[in-house]
Amino acid sequence: MVRDPLREGRLGTKRPTGVVEFLSSMKADRMIAEADILVDIAHLLMLRRQGIVDGKTAETLLPALLDLYDEGIPEEAFDDRFEDIHAGIEAYLIERAGPDIGGRLHIGRSRNDEVATCIRIRLRTLLLEQMEALLQLRRVILDMAAEHRESIMPGFTHLQHAQPTTLAHHLLAYEQAFGRDFSRLQGSLERVNRCPLGAAALASTGYPIDREYTSEILGFSAPLQNTMDAVSARDDMLEAIAISAISMSTVSRLAEELVLWSTGFVQFATLDDAYSSTSSIMPQKKNPDVAEIMRAKAGTVSGALMSALSIMKGLPLSYDRDLQELTPHLWTAVLETKRAYMLLAEMLATTTFHTERMAEEAGKGFSTATELADIIVREFGISFRTAHGIVGRAVRKGSLSLETVEEAAEEMASLSLRDLGLSEKMIEEALDPRYSIGVRNVPGGPAPSAVDTHREMRGTALDADGDWWEHFEADLDRAITRLVLAARELVP
Repeated sequence: MVRDPLREGRLGTKRPTGVVEFLSSMKADRMIAEADILVDIAHLLMLRRQGIVDGKTAETLLPALLDLYDEGIPEEAFDDRFEDIHAGIEAYLIERAGPDIGGRLHIGRSRNDEVATCIRIRLRTLLLEQMEALLQLRRVILDMAAEHRESIMPGFTHLQHAQPTTLAHHLLAYEQAFGRDFSRLQGSLERVNRCPLGAAALASTGYPIDREYTSEILGFSAPLQNTMDAVSARDDMLEAIAISAISMSTVSRLAEELVLWSTGFVQFATLDDAYSSTSSIMPQKKNPDVAEIMRAKAGTVSGALMSALSIMKGLPLSYDRDLQELTPHLWTAVLETKRAYMLLAEMLATTTFHTERMAEEAGKGFSTATELADIIVREFGISFRTAHGIVGRAVRKGSLSLETVEEAAEEMASLSLRDLGLSEKMIEEALDPRYSIGVRNVPGGPAPSAVDTHREMRGTALDADGDWWEHFEADLDRAITRLVLAARELVP
C-alpha cells in the first residue's frame, strides 16, 4: 500500500498499488510539468495582487516555484503515490514551505481548470513547433519546384498514365495541400490560446479572482468564458489531433510515391542511404524504410483521432476522469506529425530524381491523347465528345497514327479528318509531351510559365505564414518572460 495525500480528508490514505498505477497520469504529465509551474506562478501572482493571500505567503512560495522553473522539477514529484503532477508539485511546496503556507496556493482553483490550462500552454508550444517544421517542409518543396520546372514526367490517375506534367507541378500540389494544413493550424492555435484558469471545478469560485489578469500574464488572448465549458472542453485537442491526421494522410501519400518511385521497375528516384535500410539476409537490398514507417505513422495518428473521439463522445458535462486518457493521444498525434514533417523535408532534399527516366515515361500509355482530341476540336470545330470518341477508338486500335485516327473518324462520325486538314505533323506535335505541357498554361497548370507564377504565389504565402508564426511565437516568449520577471521582482 502507498499513501495518497489528497485522500486523507474524505477517503482515507490507503489504496492498492495497482489502483494507484491504474489512475496515475504521471507519464503523460511530464509533458505539462513545466507549464504547471507557470500556471502556479501566475495564479499566485494573481492571489497576491487581489489580496487573497498576503505578502509573506507569496514571498515564501515564489522562490520555491522559481527554483522549480530554473532547476527543473525533482523526480520525486513524479512518484506514482501522487495521482498527477499537480499533486506532486503541491506536495513539494507543502514540504518546503509548510502546510499552512504551502497549502494556500490552491485557493480559488481546482485541478480541473489547472490541468486544462496546462494542456493548452503545452499544446500551443507544440503547435508552434509543428508549424515551424511544416514551414521548412514547404520551403524545401518550393526550392525543388524551382529546380524542376521543366522536368517532364507522367501524371497519373488510377495509377495509370494520364497526362504529361512536370515534377515541379507535381510537387507544388503537395506544397499547396501543406499550406492548407498550416492554415488549419493557425485557426486551431488561435482557439487553443484561450485561458480556462479561474473556472475552478466547474462553477468558478467565490474568491475575488481576476481571470483577465492570469490570462494575460500567461500569454493567452482571452479567458475561456463559460466555466463549465472551460474545464470540460477538449475540442481544441480533438481539432489538433484531427489536423494532424489530415496532414499525415498527405504525408503518407507523398511517402507512398517515394516508395513507388524508388522501385527498380519505376526508377524515378533514388533515396539517400541515410533514409534507407538493408536486409538482414539479402545483401543487395536498399529498402525505403523511413518512407514506409512514415506511412504507418499516418495510421498511428488516425488511430489517435479515433480513440480521442471515442473517449469524448459519451461524456456528460462537466469534468470526467475519462479526459485523462485523451491527453496521451494528443501528444502522440502532434509529436509524430512534427517528426514526420522534419524527416520528410530532409528525405526530399537529399533525394535524387532521375528526370531522363521520368521523361521517358511521360508520353507512354497514350498520355497525350487528350491534346490530340483538343487539337481536333480547336482546328476543325468538332464537338469534344465526338473528338474524344475518335481518339478513344484509335487508341483501341492500338495507334494514334494519321491512318488509324482517320479510320476511327470514319467509323465514329462518318467524316474525314484528313480532308479537313489533319496532318501527320499536327498529330506529331499533339503527341509531344513537351508541347502538351506547354499549352497548359492556365493558372495552376503544368506549363513552366504557369508553374513559375504559381510558385511565386506560394512563396509569397509561405513568407506571410512565416511572419505570422514569428510574431505569434515572439508574443508568447515575451509574455512568459514578463511573467517570470514579475515573480522574481516580488522575491525579497
